[in-house]
Amino acid sequence: MNPQQKELIKATIPILRASGEDLTNYFYARMFKHHPELRNMFNMGNQANGRQKSALANAVLAYAENIEDPSVLIGVLKGIGTKHRSLNIQPEQYKIVGTHLIDSIGEVFGEAATLPILEAWTVAFYELADIMINLEKGLYEENVAKPGSWNGWRKFVIKKIVEESAEIKSFYLYPEDGKQIADFHPGQFISVQVFVTELNLLQPRQYSLSSTFNPEYYRISVKKESGIAPNPNGWVSNTMHSKSEGDVISISSPAGLFHLEKDSENPLVLISGGVGLTPMLSMLETNLNSIQNKKTIWIHGCRNESVHAFKDQISALKEEANHLETFTFYDAVTPENVISNEVIQGRVDLHKCKDSILLEEARYYICGPEMFIKTQYEALINLNVSQENIFYEEFGPQLINLN
Repeated sequence: MNPQQKELIKATIPILRASGEDLTNYFYARMFKHHPELRNMFNMGNQANGRQKSALANAVLAYAENIEDPSVLIGVLKGIGTKHRSLNIQPEQYKIVGTHLIDSIGEVFGEAATLPILEAWTVAFYELADIMINLEKGLYEENVAKPGSWNGWRKFVIKKIVEESAEIKSFYLYPEDGKQIADFHPGQFISVQVFVTELNLLQPRQYSLSSTFNPEYYRISVKKESGIAPNPNGWVSNTMHSKSEGDVISISSPAGLFHLEKDSENPLVLISGGVGLTPMLSMLETNLNSIQNKKTIWIHGCRNESVHAFKDQISALKEEANHLETFTFYDAVTPENVISNEVIQGRVDLHKCKDSILLEEARYYICGPEMFIKTQYEALINLNVSQENIFYEEFGPQLINLN
């Protein structure tokens, strides 16, 4: 891209700031009209609730704002590439996206989209596409080289389903072909692909692996989102909760940048809200199995005891491991909770346990809803925790960028 084209890209920044979501909303509608088969690859829940168009609008704006040095976005691009690998995104699909994105810019921006601007954005998009294609090529090669791993989708049998709380079920997934499965880092996820009757579509979703690695199966723990019509995110979780033992689903091999390094000796502070506890449980179990004397603090918050998944398992782990300390926050408590003195009423407040969590060289992992992550991140910063020691996982399209 030449200097003149970069200046033209930067000239569109005010329009992107003002009308970026109008552009991405139009783009998705246009692309799905011409390529309805792609609806099987995209999360239609995030299409319906607007999160995907917001994420794309933010990404396009960030690229324009950093067009002089896109390398500053490499961390974000790695996260996108990792998710693309888990969804089996292929190079030819970038051409489809590029065609409809450039055409959408011309049609939405109108007279402001001059021929030189459209040419500049075409060059800019395909330069970015080349970066992503090469990045993802490396991820595919690295992934398939791992023992037991695979690219694309592989069929797994649901051999066991366990109710963990009033709204979370665990699914034990065994490879239908009986062959080896790949190891993973605690905190990583798999993509699940199921047919959703209400949409008449295949739909993918990412679910964190919720246990330490077992060479026979993967375990995911899925929260059933209430209300499909007002809450489109519930389409896949309700489909999963309707599954029976013996059913077969397709999954991708483990992926994700949010994870615990197994050989790390740093103290751990795990902070989770709601179903955000799933990757933390994998970290906790792996930590228990690998390094018994590494100090670990787990702070968890949820609405009440009935939706507190894995409560008994965590208590058992706490009995077994003297390095583990827990703090539990419930929005609503019972007299029994108060008597047991094991629960703090209200939302998670890190200042109430700051004497325990401010550990030298500790690593802090946060997982939960978007606002939960922002609140706990800001609390840690206010407690003088360094940004480089804070890691977080946002389920769904990435809408926050705190580090």
